[in-house]
Amino acid sequence: MSTKLFWSVIIYFLGTGPMDAKNARITQSPRHIVTRMGQKVTLRCEQNLGHNYMYWYRQDLGQGLQLIYYSTSEKNFQEGDIPEGYNAAREKPELFSLTLPSSRINQTSLYLCASSRDTVRQSQFLSVHKPSSACTILKC
Repeated sequence: MSTKLFWSVIIYFLGTGPMDAKNARITQSPRHIVTRMGQKVTLRCEQNLGHNYMYWYRQDLGQGLQLIYYSTSEKNFQEGDIPEGYNAAREKPELFSLTLPSSRINQTSLYLCASSRDTVRQSQFLSVHKPSSACTILKC
């Protein structure tokens, strides 16, 4: 094996490939925000995983996640359980924004974004991950 090929293989295995686990990410910005009531606030969710499905949730203190909006592809998004007071936009496949046009005190919450490759929609807007390989319950 030539020295050049050897170092190419080593560099690849060290994780400098175009899409390795270190480079795969979903990010949300801003991380923290404090605003006055009535101010417009835009939250951005960006992912480089190539996922079609993206979600915006909020979690109030002591409560479970509530789906605000979800998107199945670029320029295609639907309302979740609590869309009132929010707008969504998906201008690029990797970017899903959530806007509070006029922030209110009852919108004080933890906001979370997520992405998924495949999803099956259940009743009452429950998102269930569909495995990419054929699996039966408890057995793959």
